[in-house]
Amino acid sequence: MKLFSCQGCGQLLYFENVRCENCGRFLGYLPDKTEISALEPRSDGLSATLAAPETAYKFCRNYEAGVCNWMVAAADEPGFCVACRHNQTIPDLSVPGNAPLWGKLEAAKHRLFYSLLRLGLPLKNRADDPEHGLAFEFLADSPGTHAHGVMTGHDNGLITLALKEADDAVREKVRTEMGEPYRTLLGHFRHESGHYFWDRLVAPDPALLNGFRNLFGDDRADYAQALQRHYNDGAPPHWQAHHVSVYATTHPWEDFAETWAHYLHIIDTLETAASFGLNVRPRLARGHIAATLDFDPYKSRRFDQILDAWLPVEFATNSLNRSMGLTDLYPFLLAPAVIAKLGFIHALIRQPQKMQVAV
Repeated sequence: MKLFSCQGCGQLLYFENVRCENCGRFLGYLPDKTEISALEPRSDGLSATLAAPETAYKFCRNYEAGVCNWMVAAADEPGFCVACRHNQTIPDLSVPGNAPLWGKLEAAKHRLFYSLLRLGLPLKNRADDPEHGLAFEFLADSPGTHAHGVMTGHDNGLITLALKEADDAVREKVRTEMGEPYRTLLGHFRHESGHYFWDRLVAPDPALLNGFRNLFGDDRADYAQALQRHYNDGAPPHWQAHHVSVYATTHPWEDFAETWAHYLHIIDTLETAASFGLNVRPRLARGHIAATLDFDPYKSRRFDQILDAWLPVEFATNSLNRSMGLTDLYPFLLAPAVIAKLGFIHALIRQPQKMQVAV
């Protein structure tokens, strides 16, 4: 993600900030400008957006709930921002503890939408396309029952997120029990969005589908059987040579979704590194692990450029984490077969005929 600063005082900002801690101005994110704007009161009771003073904006309707700092055009009647308009079900906010968990889900979801919008991916909601539009359900387990809990997943454009995944202790417990090196809310959103875009971009195109099967395998394999085999037997031997994660070995659909998520991990982290002017020049490497981040990974058409920058940045950030006694920031290996799959996703996203999204 890019860096943001307050137009009033120059203070650096986080993406989630709603107020500048230096000058006190309120802040709102303008998705059509990819910019956080400082706000100043006007005589008519509205606020002037310093980043786009020629345009009238208002806050998303979820601003009052404390879960969104995005803005919409002042004339927008529904009043939900380009991210929140995809919500189909939100948690019951009368239940104590649900509101802060929903806030964590929204923070991750908005970071996902930052990336999807930067990539110009098609983003129709259920009002635009009742059959295939992208929608989200944030569901809590029913209290006092012995039924199976809510499962995170995707079904024909509907992404369900279990509210309990926003509880850090619960999520870490599940991560440990499943032997996963990485489990985050943002990772869930990126993974499930991969299923959605496989349906929208790959499945309808015979040429793309053939290329997908050559790399990821045959998607016509029975999914239920593949899932059961995965939970019974685990990953096949030497899975790291062909897959980015253990879960990616389950089925070609999961392999694509996992690889899609990792592609978003990589380009967004690289944009952050570039925004900070990070260059990697380890003295002992003699130039073999070096990166100059002088390009926009969201706009780069060369996947080799992205990969050549990522590997040194990954090694540097993993080393920083280890110095703090933490696990690796990116605890994954990118084998040649995985790199080829990432390249497929890179080309897929940048295909010339891809629809552009309107915000």
